[in-house]
Amino acid sequence: MKNSHYTRILLAAIALLAAATVKAGKYENFKVSTYIRAQDVARMEDEKFLKSTWETVSTQVDLDKIYLETHRDAFTVPEKTLNKVKKFFLSKGLEVGGGITFTRSEPTDFETYSYAREEERQQVKQISEFTAKHFNDFILDDFFFIDLKNDDEIAAKGNKSWTEYRLRLMADAGRELVLNPAKAVNPKVKVIIKYPNWYDHFQGLGFNLEEEPTYFDGIWTGTETRDPGSAQHLQNYLSYNIVRYFDDIAPGRNGGGWVDAGGIHMSMDRYAEQLHLTMLARTPEIILWNYMQLAEVKITPAMRAPWQTDGGNSFRYDDMIVPFTKDGKTITPTTMARFAHHTLHQTDKLVGKLGHPVGLVSYKPFHSTGEDFLQNYLGMIGLPMDMHPQWTEGRQQILLTQQAAKDPQLVEKIKRQLKGGGDVIITTGLLKMLKEPLADVAELYCGDLKAIVNDFGYFGKAEREFIIPQVKYFTNDAWEVVSAGRPLNGGVSGYPILLRDTYSKGMLFVLTIPDDFGNLYDFPAPALNIIRRAMSKDVGAYIEGPSKVSLFPYDNRTMVVENFNDTAVDLRVVVNEKVKTLRNLITGEQITPASVTYSRHRFYGYTDGQTVFELRLPAHSYAGLAY
Repeated sequence: MKNSHYTRILLAAIALLAAATVKAGKYENFKVSTYIRAQDVARMEDEKFLKSTWETVSTQVDLDKIYLETHRDAFTVPEKTLNKVKKFFLSKGLEVGGGITFTRSEPTDFETYSYAREEERQQVKQISEFTAKHFNDFILDDFFFIDLKNDDEIAAKGNKSWTEYRLRLMADAGRELVLNPAKAVNPKVKVIIKYPNWYDHFQGLGFNLEEEPTYFDGIWTGTETRDPGSAQHLQNYLSYNIVRYFDDIAPGRNGGGWVDAGGIHMSMDRYAEQLHLTMLARTPEIILWNYMQLAEVKITPAMRAPWQTDGGNSFRYDDMIVPFTKDGKTITPTTMARFAHHTLHQTDKLVGKLGHPVGLVSYKPFHSTGEDFLQNYLGMIGLPMDMHPQWTEGRQQILLTQQAAKDPQLVEKIKRQLKGGGDVIITTGLLKMLKEPLADVAELYCGDLKAIVNDFGYFGKAEREFIIPQVKYFTNDAWEVVSAGRPLNGGVSGYPILLRDTYSKGMLFVLTIPDDFGNLYDFPAPALNIIRRAMSKDVGAYIEGPSKVSLFPYDNRTMVVENFNDTAVDLRVVVNEKVKTLRNLITGEQITPASVTYSRHRFYGYTDGQTVFELRLPAHSYAGLAY
């Protein structure tokens, strides 16, 4: 008991120290940093360039830390220059860390080092040692993978798949060529690996999420979502969701998020949203990549979006470009650095009022594939996601996508969850993979047959037709909660969108995923409302309204609701208990419950144990709420 008492005191002291450390900076709830590429660090040998870029950046955004990269594209910064630049930024009151990008040529398809070649392995080792000599912490930019298939790599791979070979190769290289050599030079050094945003494809290039976070001193998270229509097609919600996933992979060791200027051509709002969502995940630090973008990406009128008309938006371009006074000087904002400053200080006022993020648990085993990035699309239709690499017990509901099929014991785990009285929600992609093994739970089938639908019957119509897989089941053994056809009412056929079946004390749901995940955004709002309601047991609340509105719930009875649409939306927030008011965390406004009619049906309408509130959100805006 005495040891337990002292342990609690020690943990409390550590927590207070951590809080004090954060508050010692420019922000109350997190640190803000930036990163300088090796080639730009080298340019700072020129005193004029060094001072002029710092003047531009430092007058427009508050920074706590800067990371100086030592190597990129087969170039290493001269030691004399590195020391000079490090001394300069230390004199400005900043913390200074290091960085490495293990590329030989970014312009050549991000060409990496070849880890099957001893000469190149030694180069990687020497770069690590050089960096550890100068810094007590450094980050590996997100190129610590291998994308080469030269003859040496082909010979070393042998009969393994590329994924198997690369996972083993890079997990070993991290220890042998980076971590151990660095610590031999500087035992105090903390080596951090930064992972990029395309997490569902990591294993194919050797990012080993199962092993690397166990031996590196920390990890970092790429939260860039940029333009969802560009090459990676990453949805806005990923800027939040990937932080939460990496938090669950390495609890307490995920150091922060990382956002670049990508997407700013879509408007200032798209850049601001990435920063804001990263911090909603309660990460302790954010890196604004990179320093030269902060210095050189100019503010232009084109960054003011058409929906910014009445000043009611959360991210206000007109406010961000207003001249301001700092250290007795009047400064006119000139670069995107001012957008970052304004957005992060604004978000800082909110996140300190939020608790720990919660959501609908989704099980994604290590190195799994299938229905890639689907959870981010689900987040964009208002289902709060909480992705875990291990099966999670003790939840009322668990979501399983096609990725979960990698677990050979999956069906037994499904049975255990259902027998314990919990729900299991599976997607059509997983149903197709499981086939016969799931028949012991429910005789459902999803093959290659497709349907074109646009009519959800009583729940409205989509504005376009789209293709869904057909789910087959036995009548009166399973039941359709939401259906769709073309047409459905007055039509000749319909297909399940949300199907339910019972097993023991639990409920099995099948959620139909369109062939194009983006068609989830075409589901009519009343259909989405039923899906959200059915999947809100562990969250405590859900929203009603159109797609492209996300819910971010926390364990202290707070939430953030954010609208990613280009127009204002009317919403309802449904709390799964009786409460008197919903309070705006920033303005203090008290919202009283709406008058609604109660229903006794478990899937449709409201029960007398719920409270309903009405809310209007402008385009690309958010509200922090407490109940």
